[in-house]
Amino acid sequence: MIGGTSSQNSNTPSILNAAGTALAANNARIAWGIQNVGTNPIFVRFGAGASTTVFHKVLKGGTGNSDGLGSSIDYDGATIYNGIVTVDGTSPLFVVYEIAP
Repeated sequence: MIGGTSSQNSNTPSILNAAGTALAANNARIAWGIQNVGTNPIFVRFGAGASTTVFHKVLKGGTGNSDGLGSSIDYDGATIYNGIVTVDGTSPLFVVYEIAP
């Protein structure tokens, strides 16, 4: 926050390279996001058990690892999903963050 203070705490963004849990459930979550920093698509599910056939969002990969061209999703505002978030895909590589008070 520029020019002020904030009572919000954020985790250190994590770069993950395996299918499974991207974010554990957190009832205090007020924002979160994932960006694909790999070259393969990743499949994101708002719940347990993401797969290439059971997912809510597909995040397109970039042309090279960590080139900033991969798709991302960010959620903040009045209604935030606070359950577990899982991912799947071939060699997934992504960065994830969440903000909670």
